[in-house]
Amino acid sequence: MDQIMFIFTHLEQVIGPLLTTLGSWSYILLFAVIFLETGMVIFPFLPGESLIFLASTMAATHTSLDIQILVPVFFVAAVIGDTVNFEIGRHLIRLPWLQRHLPQDKQVKAQQFFAKYGSKAVMFGRFVPLIRTFVPLSAGGAKMPARSFAIWNLVGVGIWVAVGCSLGYFFGSISFVQTHLSLCFLGIMAAALIPAATITLVKALRQRPMAH
Repeated sequence: MDQIMFIFTHLEQVIGPLLTTLGSWSYILLFAVIFLETGMVIFPFLPGESLIFLASTMAATHTSLDIQILVPVFFVAAVIGDTVNFEIGRHLIRLPWLQRHLPQDKQVKAQQFFAKYGSKAVMFGRFVPLIRTFVPLSAGGAKMPARSFAIWNLVGVGIWVAVGCSLGYFFGSISFVQTHLSLCFLGIMAAALIPAATITLVKALRQRPMAH
């Protein structure tokens, strides 16, 4: 635990030498993390926008990373990850065991939801940690048209990567961020969790029985 805390509070001392050691393999590692976060349902806890912000910030100050390579790496990783997740959902829903245990009315409601709000869910869900891992899976299970999913997924991922990389690269040129990189990274991680926490809180309040 002490080592983990040291890494998070001394990123500039740990990440810089690591990037130098890995060289071009750094891009493969970053690709893998983003792909796993979006493509494999069991890894929703992996960093998404916080990693993009950190890597882009490092690209502004560290010669081992090139922002012109980072952008397509993150974009392709997220698109492929979402597509794999979508296909997993499409195949899982066909399993006889799942068909028997998943109420038909819930399947119908999910299909109706994605038929009406699928484009918004896919595009805006990309910006909500944890939730973005399950949106493609749910879309596939709800039989959302693959073409529609692909189009809105490209749009959502494109905006997500563009904003994250642009902000990270811009702030990476600011001396305060360079000096307090660990603090800024932790702040981005905390801010990224706010939407998911808000949605969870609102849902809990709605489900709580009203006092008479």
